Amino acid sequence: MARRARPGASAPLPPTEPRHLLPLRLFRPRARPRCHGDARPTDRVATATLATPRPSGSPAMTSPRRRPVSMTAGEAERAALYNNLSVLPLPAKQLTHFATVHCGTVTVVSASSADGLSCAHRQLQAKEGGGSGSGGGGGGATPSILTQAAWCVLPSRTLLVLTSQKGIQMYEADGSIMVYWHALDASESSPGQAVFARGIAASGQHFVCVGTSLGHVLVFDIPSKGTNITLSEVLEEHQGAVTDIAAELCEQPEGAIDLVTADDAGGLCAWRSGEEFQLVSKIPASGCPCPSVRLWNGVIVAGYGSGQIRLYEAASGTLWAEVAAHARWIYALDVAPLSGKLLSGAEDSFVAVWGLTCNPDTEGIEIKHCQSECVMDTQICGARFCDPEGRTFAVTGYDLSEIIRYVQL
Repeated sequence: MARRARPGASAPLPPTEPRHLLPLRLFRPRARPRCHGDARPTDRVATATLATPRPSGSPAMTSPRRRPVSMTAGEAERAALYNNLSVLPLPAKQLTHFATVHCGTVTVVSASSADGLSCAHRQLQAKEGGGSGSGGGGGGATPSILTQAAWCVLPSRTLLVLTSQKGIQMYEADGSIMVYWHALDASESSPGQAVFARGIAASGQHFVCVGTSLGHVLVFDIPSKGTNITLSEVLEEHQGAVTDIAAELCEQPEGAIDLVTADDAGGLCAWRSGEEFQLVSKIPASGCPCPSVRLWNGVIVAGYGSGQIRLYEAASGTLWAEVAAHARWIYALDVAPLSGKLLSGAEDSFVAVWGLTCNPDTEGIEIKHCQSECVMDTQICGARFCDPEGRTFAVTGYDLSEIIRYVQL
């Protein structure tokens, strides 16, 4: 149902051969105690990187190689939040931007797409207007605890959208100017219920959708420029707090499903965007939270707290595949739209790459495991591809003062 807005556990699968990833650290690494069984680098150098031998007893594979890249500014840690990494590739400038949040700070790292050796670091201290209205600017500003940061790329403009316990902020892509903020109405929640916004996605030609703890999805109409952003619609189909929102990653015919939303109870909703959003299918709550979701070629890819990944047909809600992907809670999913590669990151310290393919005989989607990487002693909370083909991806984790980028050789 939609209402118009008021005006104004299973063990992880083993890695497969060969391993073709080159991790590049974009933040200065902090020293951590070496654990028993950690591989120690040898003195064999290739293309200015250290080759790391595999631990004894592990499957033979091409060794990954790491290249530390020092920051020119201070460090910042990552909060243990779902999908706590956003990536904005800028091919024309040969740059890639990375954004993560911790408390009331957004950390943005800009790195060269070619080798990651050149990078710049800056922080945005998020503040929101103290009033109850919405609009560009505001009165008194107060610190806010952020829950997510994500770039929303629309045909006419790109915005950096932040969500928090108080509301929603929208900035120009570089974070220099706040163009809009929307305060959450705490009076609509039950006594003792937490109030926050979470889940961000661009949809259609000019919409940005943001979820809330009340299970609502707020649809904002974004002009091609300026601050005249309006709340056009509120979608009210979820019974639990919204965890994630994702837009269709591939070109689809007009009128196709182009948005999926997930909640804390595991419920999923598939939508068709437009001047009025239409609910096309609804997958009932499973009782297990769905922290991360993606939509690719009409397929819903959902990651759950049980460590499972499930594939659904978006139009009908039919379950096509289910994989015991991780031993612990999945925090992040991403799909490379041009290749069909799927990326998953979880609390078990593993990030895995999967392949999604269409079976012409059954017209269904199949999933296969390609490889896994372990980020030692790290609870992964963010994982994103850095290009549409899926040749590179980035990973970060809770209390980790670095972002690790893996490059396919």
